[in-house]
Amino acid sequence: MKKILAAFGLGLILAMPVQASGPAAVLDRAPVSLDAASLQAGAKLFVNYCLGCHGASALRYNHLTQIGLTEQQIKDNLMFTADKVGGQMLTAMRMEDAKRWFGAAPPDLSLIARAKASASGSGADWLYTYLRQFYRDDSRPTGWNNVLFPGVGMPHALWELQGEQQARFVTRDDGQGNQVQHFEGLEIVRPGKLTKEEYDAEVANLVSFMVWMAEPGQESRRAIGWVVLAVLGVLALLSWLLKRAYWKDVH
Repeated sequence: MKKILAAFGLGLILAMPVQASGPAAVLDRAPVSLDAASLQAGAKLFVNYCLGCHGASALRYNHLTQIGLTEQQIKDNLMFTADKVGGQMLTAMRMEDAKRWFGAAPPDLSLIARAKASASGSGADWLYTYLRQFYRDDSRPTGWNNVLFPGVGMPHALWELQGEQQARFVTRDDGQGNQVQHFEGLEIVRPGKLTKEEYDAEVANLVSFMVWMAEPGQESRRAIGWVVLAVLGVLALLSWLLKRAYWKDVH
């Protein structure tokens, strides 16, 4: 139940617009990889930490064969919310329970990597930055806050992996006589199961999976696009040669 409650906030907040005030947030560049190993690791994290509360209804379990998994591997390791491998990746939480516990049903995460794209960066950059900037804040109902999304209403779903961070703030004058809190940085005060580098890599895998999940056919689409461009290039060359041969006597 603790993991379910923690994971619930992930999609709920990610599906909402950023509400931080002031200048646009600086996003870290997400090292997105569509390599099969990265996507498989991301799928494992998604199933274990997100799918308990959030569905990915646009994706079916057998779509995971596209990232190098066999149907048997999917059944044995990743399929917890469906009876058939062709079933949708739906949440294990019943919607009526979610509404009773939280007041609203958890949102679907199928397109979250595309929905968070903004002028500040891609949706992947936003997710990658967001999932690495939680810190302990006893003034919040959940005990957690986030640098990218101040006043965030969700707990840190991956805190066991990252550990607990503490934010450093200093009070400064904003030039108009107002004393404001200025963020200085984050530091680990209670280590998690992973080192900083390991945690960043795992978040990158999770974000990569969310990027792939938002458009599973993007690699084949790009491959087809290059073939189409090559064919058009050949046709353009043939057209130019035909035109030159046709008009050579005129010129």
